[in-house]
Amino acid sequence: MAELSDSTSETANSNSETVATKVEPLEVSLSPQERFSEYLQSRGLRQTSQRKFLIDQVFSQHEHFDAEELIERLPRRGEANYVSTATVYRTLRECVDAGLLNSFQLDGRTVYDHDYGYPQHDHLYCTRCRKLLEFQSDELVEIRDQMAALHGFRVESHRMIISGVCRECSRRRRKKRKQDLV
Repeated sequence: MAELSDSTSETANSNSETVATKVEPLEVSLSPQERFSEYLQSRGLRQTSQRKFLIDQVFSQHEHFDAEELIERLPRRGEANYVSTATVYRTLRECVDAGLLNSFQLDGRTVYDHDYGYPQHDHLYCTRCRKLLEFQSDELVEIRDQMAALHGFRVESHRMIISGVCRECSRRRRKKRKQDLV
C-alpha cells in the first residue's frame, strides 16, 4: 500500500494567484494535548498514558495518515509505549469528536487530517500515486459563501477533495506513451 504524502510546493492558478499546497498552522491557545484533555474531562474519561502518547505521535508531524499507517509507526507489543489496535481506533475517533482531526474516505480507507490549529483547506488527490496535496483558496471560500447566502444556508464547514492525476504522474505517462510509439 502506498503512503499518502503531502507536497510543500506552491502552484499558480489561471489568475496568477499563488495557491499554497501546504497549509501553515495557526497560533492556538491550547496545545493539542491540552485540548484533548479538556475533551476527555468533559466526558468523564481519563487521560491515559496511551492516549497521551498517541496525541504526541499524531501531532509530531503534519501529514495525512490512516490508522494502519499510524499503527506501523508505533511500538510493537512488549515494547515501551505499546498501544493496542483497539485503543488506536478509539482514540482516533475521539480526536475527530474533539475537533483535533478531520476524517474522510479515500479509496475505501479512512484518512485523518489535522483540524485543530489549521485553517480551512481542501485537497487534491492523485489517484495514481495517492499523493494528497493541501491548498487554500479565498476564491473557493467566496463562492461557497455566495452559494450559501443565495440559498439561505449557514455554513458550518466544507470539505473538497478533487481527484485526478498529479503533474509527476502525468509526465511519466506522457513519457511512457512516447516510448510506446517508437
